[in-house]
Amino acid sequence: MKTIRITIVAMLLFVFLFSQIVQSFSSATSNNGKGNTPLQQEIPDGFPMPHYKFEQNKLTQEGFDLGRKLFYDGRLSKDGNFSCGSCHQQFAAFSTYDHSFSHGFNNSSTQRNAIALFNLAWQKEFHHDGGINHLEVQPLAPLTSPNEMAETMNTIIQKLKKEKDYRKMFKSSFGDEKITGQRILKALAQFTGSIVSADSKYDRMKKGIATFTPYEERGYLLYKTNCASCHPEPLFTDLSYRNIGLSLDTFLNDFGRMKITGKSEDSLKFKVPSLRNIAVSAPFMHDGRYQSIKACVEHYGNKINKSTTLDSLLQNGIRFNRAQTVDLIAFLRTLTDSTLLKSYRFSDPENKSFNNIDKH
Repeated sequence: MKTIRITIVAMLLFVFLFSQIVQSFSSATSNNGKGNTPLQQEIPDGFPMPHYKFEQNKLTQEGFDLGRKLFYDGRLSKDGNFSCGSCHQQFAAFSTYDHSFSHGFNNSSTQRNAIALFNLAWQKEFHHDGGINHLEVQPLAPLTSPNEMAETMNTIIQKLKKEKDYRKMFKSSFGDEKITGQRILKALAQFTGSIVSADSKYDRMKKGIATFTPYEERGYLLYKTNCASCHPEPLFTDLSYRNIGLSLDTFLNDFGRMKITGKSEDSLKFKVPSLRNIAVSAPFMHDGRYQSIKACVEHYGNKINKSTTLDSLLQNGIRFNRAQTVDLIAFLRTLTDSTLLKSYRFSDPENKSFNNIDKH
């Protein structure tokens, strides 16, 4: 009798354990990739904590891959010709190469120079005037602007619903095939928020695995003395808004931050850009008026336009002689992150000929 009871208990225990295994397997199958491959947010050594931490937007491989596909898909624009990646080109640090303004729908063009997209997770506000204050909301402006992609979110959703691949990717990322504007924006944020630039020669020098040339070392000292107040390490921007003495383009009539705040004291103030990747992201300034780093350096010496909102640090200008200009530019070139520019991970997934040097 005792043996029978032991056998019955053993059988019940087996049935219970087996049911738990089946339930676990069933649950995993029903989720079918509901962001099942978590990714760790990259925070480089020496960087501050990012502002955007993916707390309400779980970072996963599936979500990242969906965002990457969306970023390079021209169907997000009205005529199918313009993707996010057409104005934010990887080889130019995700800026528009050699164009003051980007091309848009119906032969139109933007009214500001395209900002390079990297280290966005450390920013609280976006665009030259800080008019958008959340990474997930940022794409709405170019997606719907009539002189950029000129599309509506509802139409984008209808386009994507027709594509089997997208329905599958949304299910893998979010647990079901439902395609919504919020999910599109979250996926894009997983991609753009993961674009980190922190592997330049400068970064390797800071780690002790690279050495500056004498030109670069002298330029680094000049930078620390003259530029670091507005462009501090390691982001090389303080993310503030400043009037650096650019004269008003009377055709564009762009008064910068004042357009957002309505305050006269913000007239002609624009967001301080990062100096990282400056050697590959010309032209410069909010309107792309300068085609070279040298022209930018010379601006601070003899082209500053005085006004009531001119930044106090520039009242007397910043002057460099020829040798100093050469040295400073040599240092600025060490901020180019060639790893990012060539990373397969951030490239167009449809570009089959891309040289895959980045396997992760």
